[in-house]
Amino acid sequence: MASIESLLNTADLPDSPTPRLDAELLLAAALGKPRSYLRTWPERELNAAQQAQFDGFMLRRRNGEPVAYILGRQGFWSLDLEVAPHTLIPRPDTELLVETALELLPATPLAVLDLGTGTGAIALALASERPAWQVTGVDRVEDAVALAERNRQRLKLDNASFVQSHWFSALAGQRYGLTLSNPPYIRADDHHLDQGDVRFEPSSALVAGSDGLDDIRAIIRCAPSHLLTGGWLLLEHGFDQAEAVRALLVAGGFAEVHSRRDLGGHERISLGRFDRE
Repeated sequence: MASIESLLNTADLPDSPTPRLDAELLLAAALGKPRSYLRTWPERELNAAQQAQFDGFMLRRRNGEPVAYILGRQGFWSLDLEVAPHTLIPRPDTELLVETALELLPATPLAVLDLGTGTGAIALALASERPAWQVTGVDRVEDAVALAERNRQRLKLDNASFVQSHWFSALAGQRYGLTLSNPPYIRADDHHLDQGDVRFEPSSALVAGSDGLDDIRAIIRCAPSHLLTGGWLLLEHGFDQAEAVRALLVAGGFAEVHSRRDLGGHERISLGRFDRE
């Protein structure tokens, strides 16, 4: 049988942007060990069952399946989350929403809403950092709500809850001091939909009309009816959509409208504060 070192040195994932990392994650999972084990015991040889498991994982990855779906797990913020093919895979860019929310608002009691929660990543990250906040995550997909609830229970975050709702549809009369969302924002004809991991992710969580802004328009239109006076709306969007989203926020009556950049220097989120007259 092959050793850990030899398997990693010969791992072949030509279409992956992170082949070494992918191979390490899959090998560690096949061994049932943390990644640090691979460096500590590089000479260890796999048994037949471990080799078969690793080979199966690598075949799936060569066919383009995301590592997160193969393993059923993905890290986000400080959390380890269960993921599944009916939800988006949480990505580091989305952590900017969490960072901005924590910066904007104090750690005092606050009602928070996460629209299109998926795995519950944003809601649970905020709940973990702000015990005084009551965070509600909604998703129109029943399986996503159930998955987010499993993550909540495993993480023992009692200040978070999840509800099935298409945006605000099940939230009549509810108002929040902070609403945030990573909604679908990809154009229907975007060629990236045929590339990489997104080929395996649900299109309903990615695509939003001819210009990618249909869901953002819907959220901005409805958000004022569900925000407290002075409440903030934070939206993730595409790298080239910030100007358009800012214009929509201003037209929707929001003040202090601005955008913030991700680690790659792209304007990744836009936000505004709603004051009632």
